[in-house]
Amino acid sequence: MKKVYKIVFVFSLALVVASIVLLSIFGLKFGVDFKGGSILEVEFKETRPEIPELYKSLDQFSELGINSAGDKGVVIKTKELNEDEHQLLITALREKYNIEEKRFESVGPVIGEELKRKSLVAIVLVLLSVVVYIAFVFRKLAKTLSPWAMGVAAIVALAHDVIIPLGVFALLGHFYGIEITAIFVAAVLTILGYSVADTVVVFDRVRENVIKGTKEDFGHIVHKSILQTLARSLNTTITTLLSLLAIYFFGGGSIKYFSLMLIIGIFLGAYSSIFVASPLLVYLQKRRK
Repeated sequence: MKKVYKIVFVFSLALVVASIVLLSIFGLKFGVDFKGGSILEVEFKETRPEIPELYKSLDQFSELGINSAGDKGVVIKTKELNEDEHQLLITALREKYNIEEKRFESVGPVIGEELKRKSLVAIVLVLLSVVVYIAFVFRKLAKTLSPWAMGVAAIVALAHDVIIPLGVFALLGHFYGIEITAIFVAAVLTILGYSVADTVVVFDRVRENVIKGTKEDFGHIVHKSILQTLARSLNTTITTLLSLLAIYFFGGGSIKYFSLMLIIGIFLGAYSSIFVASPLLVYLQKRRK
């Protein structure tokens, strides 16, 4: 293949390593959904006070996290509260502010750990299913093109598309307190589905070009297949990203970082099908021969 693929592949590998280092140093800041605790959302009838002022007003409560929600609301996250503690928190707010309680939820630590385990199992099952699916779909080409090599290349691309966004959120969690909640699991699964769809489109075109019986080098066949599917990938990715950017800038605070995760992951999904999965497929196919 052309030298640019090798250069960008090395760059992608460096990003993955950097993300793993960030995850090792900072870790992910898990929200109430995973570690247990309580969430209280209130809306101020008048002007919303500044976040530091709210912290000062609630200094008698420990382990608080306060984030803005919408124009006049805030979300308060704390350790698991019983009903008496919940009412004390509401009373402390109503003594100084005119508020309306929007929601109150509590998640125990056992439920949080179970959700974390099930989320991990779901992601692993998706990755294994992708390998089996690709091996099955491309099984008729086993004599000329290894379907398992395609599966491995797709899995590496998927891992790339998930690890880098997680590294970004490890950084955001450390410096800005951005938490990982259950909705991020949906984002990860969406990224996996989008990424594998884009990769399969490229691989399917490689299959078509191989079936034609061309005598060209396999690396050249893959490069030609990428060029043939490039317009489709760019058009799909750009239209999807435009929608997600609209959600990020104009949507509510509760889905802002969910959309950011999708923006990063979907961009990487299109990128990895070209610069990660395809060069790796060429390498594995040459090793096989």
